[in-house]
Amino acid sequence: MKINPDWLAPCGLYCGVCAILIAHRDGNQKLKEKLVRLYQGGTPGKGTLPGSESLTPDDIRCQGCLSDERFMHCEQCEIRACVQEKGYEGCHQCDQFPCRYIDEFPMAVGKKVILRAVPYRRQHGTEKWVRDEEARYHCPHCGNQVFRGVMRCNQCKAELDLD
Repeated sequence: MKINPDWLAPCGLYCGVCAILIAHRDGNQKLKEKLVRLYQGGTPGKGTLPGSESLTPDDIRCQGCLSDERFMHCEQCEIRACVQEKGYEGCHQCDQFPCRYIDEFPMAVGKKVILRAVPYRRQHGTEKWVRDEEARYHCPHCGNQVFRGVMRCNQCKAELDLD
């Protein structure tokens, strides 16, 4: 398995299963529009990301957390800045995990995944972490590839809880 180093988000949110990266990569306008509504708080029960008021589908683009083309919120990420400042590859190398940056993470699903994924990466290594994150995000009913945070398979419409 060839690992894209741009997708190894220091926080533990593997970019290869990120809806923003997938929507951008696939040119999926419908998904981009749903993501704008989600981040602006247009989905009942979901929080908003600070500064998302003027977000448009054109802003839903990213090549990975460690690439030169990052989503606006990933660009401002205090976790990535902290890890880079300490000279680490990720939070899995930090003895202070979880820290205030994790505690204050603005999206509940992201925080949940970070708290699961960082200890896993620490214990099993980067390659297994990537392999297992890729394997996790498939519909168990039809096998369709999905993304982190998805609640329903877009193929067979089964309800999902994969995070």
